[in-house]
Amino acid sequence: MVGTQLNWDQYATAWARLHGGFDPRAAAPVVRAWLRFAYHIGFVLGRLKVGPTPVTAVGVLLCACVPLFVVRPQDGPFLGALFVLLASVADSVDGAVAVCTGRTTRLGYVYDSLADRLGEVAWLVAFWLIGAPGALVVTAGALSWLHEYVRARAISAGMREIGAVTVGERPTRVSVALVGLLLAGLTGLIEPDLAAGTITMATAVWVLLAGFGLGQLLSTVRRALVDAG
Repeated sequence: MVGTQLNWDQYATAWARLHGGFDPRAAAPVVRAWLRFAYHIGFVLGRLKVGPTPVTAVGVLLCACVPLFVVRPQDGPFLGALFVLLASVADSVDGAVAVCTGRTTRLGYVYDSLADRLGEVAWLVAFWLIGAPGALVVTAGALSWLHEYVRARAISAGMREIGAVTVGERPTRVSVALVGLLLAGLTGLIEPDLAAGTITMATAVWVLLAGFGLGQLLSTVRRALVDAG
């Protein structure tokens, strides 16, 4: 049953409970503004009786458009970046709708996590289509998957919070995908062959941040579980 619509403070409190106690009101200004933006859209969609699952599905479809459009000459990477941005909005809004309307469920959490992983696969496929080496693309995907897997297993093993906000989190991947595609588009306008080199560098940045973030998380998980045990 749909719950009562929440105001911002009530929403922030409920959101924090679902994200390991991380209070969005205490986040950095950019993060706080993004989450509040998602809250307002989620509030409106909730009033319109739109559920979180359709928003999640739209986000996956937007992600699927990224590799489909990046192969277009000249404007392909720019279109890909646009769809990454729209998909990231949908990714934030589906959770906001769930919290605002009291529709947060364990199954919804699973669907949302699955949608995130599928979306990242689509972005990395787009990187490969533009010219990033396949091995580097696979490494980027594997490290990001491990990051989420380690956190999930640690929580099931007894870690009470999210552990650590690392440099390899989902917002970082969104930023790398968005900026990488924009830069690939810009350099491709100068010289088409430069796009492949640019997106390769973006993939390398993804790998470096994902690897360092995984190391941060593993260190935090080890301390948390040793202390708990």
